[in-house]
Amino acid sequence: MIIDAHTHVYPEKIVKKAIAKLEKNSGVSARVNGLKSGLTASMREAGIDYSVLLPVATSTRQVDDINEEAGRTNASAGETGLFSFGGIHPDTPDYREVLRRVRAAGLKGIKLHPDYQETFFNDIRYKRIVAEATGQGLYIMVHAGEDIGLPEPIHCRPEHVREVLADTQSDRLILAHMGGWRLWDEVEEQLAGEDVYFDTAFSTGHIEGVTGLLDEEAFVRLVRAHGAERIVFGTDSPWSSQRESVEWIRRTALTEDEKEKIFSGNMRKILGI
Repeated sequence: MIIDAHTHVYPEKIVKKAIAKLEKNSGVSARVNGLKSGLTASMREAGIDYSVLLPVATSTRQVDDINEEAGRTNASAGETGLFSFGGIHPDTPDYREVLRRVRAAGLKGIKLHPDYQETFFNDIRYKRIVAEATGQGLYIMVHAGEDIGLPEPIHCRPEHVREVLADTQSDRLILAHMGGWRLWDEVEEQLAGEDVYFDTAFSTGHIEGVTGLLDEEAFVRLVRAHGAERIVFGTDSPWSSQRESVEWIRRTALTEDEKEKIFSGNMRKILGI
C-alpha cells in the first residue's frame, strides 16, 4: 500500500485561476490539473492507494465551507481513495468548537499554513489550536520551512516548532517538507529525534525549476537521524509527480522495512486504515 499524505486540489470554479497564480509565483508548473479527477488519475499511474487532501484556510470565512467539503470527501473515501484533513485559521474565535466539529465529522486532522496565514508558528493563537487539537486526538499538518511562492519571512522554523512542542506537549504534529523546506541542516540539528512526524513532500529528487532539494545521501541521513517510524510519504501534488516521487524513494538505500513505514505503515496508523 502507498498513501500520499500531502496533496492539494482546488474548486472547479477557481482551479484555472488558482493554478495560474501559483505557477507564476513559484516558477513551478503543475503536474496535473488541480482537480480531484487529475489527482485520482495520477494515483492510478503511480500505484498510490490513498491520498490526503490538505485545504488551507486563508480567512476565517472559509473555515466552515472547507470542513464541510472535507467531510463529504471522507464520506466517499472508500470509493475514491481520497481523504481530507480539515482547516482552521489562527483568528478563528470559536476554535474549540470548530475542532470539535472536525473530530465529530470523522476527520483525522487539520492543516495549518503559517506563511499563507501570515502568522508565526509560535504565536499563542497557534499554540492554543495545537493544544486543543492534540487533546481532541487530531493530527496537525503544518507547512514548515520556506514556501517557494512567498517572500520572507519564514513563519515556521525549527526553533518555532521546538517552542510549540515545549509549550503544548503535542505528539500530533506532522511537519511538511521533511521538517522545514530548505532548512534541513537546522531540522537535523534541532528536530531530529523529536516526537513529531515529517512528510517527504516536494523535498527530494528532481523537480523542474527547483534547486536545493535533498539528494539521496542527505535524505537517507535525515530519515535515519529522525527515525523512519516518524516519516510519512507526501508529494505536494499537483506540484510534483506522484509517480516520480514513488520511484525516487524506491531507488534509495533505505531498507524495505523503512520504505514500508514511510509509504504507508505510519500513515495507516494516523488515518486508522
